[in-house]
Amino acid sequence: MKKFGIFTLVLSFMLILAACGTDQGESSGETSGDSSGNDSKEVYKVGVDNTYPPFEFEVNGELTGIDIDIMTAIAENQGFEIEYDAMDFGGIIPAMQAGQLDIAIAGMSITDERKKIVDFSDPYFDAGLTLVVGGETTDIQSIEDLKGKTVAVKNGTTGAKFAMDHESEYGYTIVQFDDSPAMFQEVQNGNADALIEDYPVIAYAIPQNSLGLQIVGERLNGDQYGIAVLKGKNGDILKKINDGLQELRDSGEYDKILDKYLSE
Repeated sequence: MKKFGIFTLVLSFMLILAACGTDQGESSGETSGDSSGNDSKEVYKVGVDNTYPPFEFEVNGELTGIDIDIMTAIAENQGFEIEYDAMDFGGIIPAMQAGQLDIAIAGMSITDERKKIVDFSDPYFDAGLTLVVGGETTDIQSIEDLKGKTVAVKNGTTGAKFAMDHESEYGYTIVQFDDSPAMFQEVQNGNADALIEDYPVIAYAIPQNSLGLQIVGERLNGDQYGIAVLKGKNGDILKKINDGLQELRDSGEYDKILDKYLSE
């Protein structure tokens, strides 16, 4: 009877040790691997505008473009995962403020106004705004020719801000749209006399889509694009983005991505 009691005591002690070992494994689940032995990774939600070729657009329902390729390559290089969330450009920063997005890459120009809300990565593309008119238009060759004209812009963009900042100076009227195709259509149909758009976007779109539009004059400014995170909240993510972007430049992968979409 006594021997049986000792045996039972030892067995109970062994079971307790086994249970403690199991609990310890479960408590480290945030850094442990999954059932296949792979390390777990951080997953970040990335806001994009899928109507912005060559930076972001869809082909057969799949997101593609310069921004998509760059962000995907950075994530792979830095060992984190991403989930894209496509939305109107004007809704991206509010979605970040609401905690719905961790990162934004959307052909977003680095501006002092936006810096009040978000922190930007190192610039990854030199863009600049340009003036665009119908293919047969001859009386508009620069912004000085817009007096009494109607100018189409896209909500929430630097093009829209530029147009509003100079509206009284040059005497035109502004009409705003939520996406680039609708803005292009307004000028194509003759309902607007001109539009203001990022140079690389419209330079790509005109020949690709036979838009019947033309670029006139010099670039209106020298905007640069950056990848954004909420200001003061995601410094660790921003460091990964900058480190990954530099790795892409050093390896030549960055130039390959640009050539894929912009080479003539």
